[in-house]
Amino acid sequence: MRIPCPLCGERDLREFTPWGDAALMHRPGFDAGPEAAHAYLHLRENPAGPHRELSYHELGCAAWLVVTRNTLTHEVMGAALAGEGAEGGA
Repeated sequence: MRIPCPLCGERDLREFTPWGDAALMHRPGFDAGPEAAHAYLHLRENPAGPHRELSYHELGCAAWLVVTRNTLTHEVMGAALAGEGAEGGA
């Protein structure tokens, strides 16, 4: 599988460390209460189809990316830097 790093170009999957659902970037504040903390830590989507995942380019440029991948076909549909409006994931 190849991931299109916005800084390095297309790279092998083995250069990246996956960190799970990209929703992890939106951590609740300390005042959000235990229900919000529980949802953040334990409740995850498990979609069949396009999904946004957070990845760290550990063996490359050390950038955090949001990779959009189809969980049924493993097709990588795009990648964007996590801190630059990666809401669309393309």
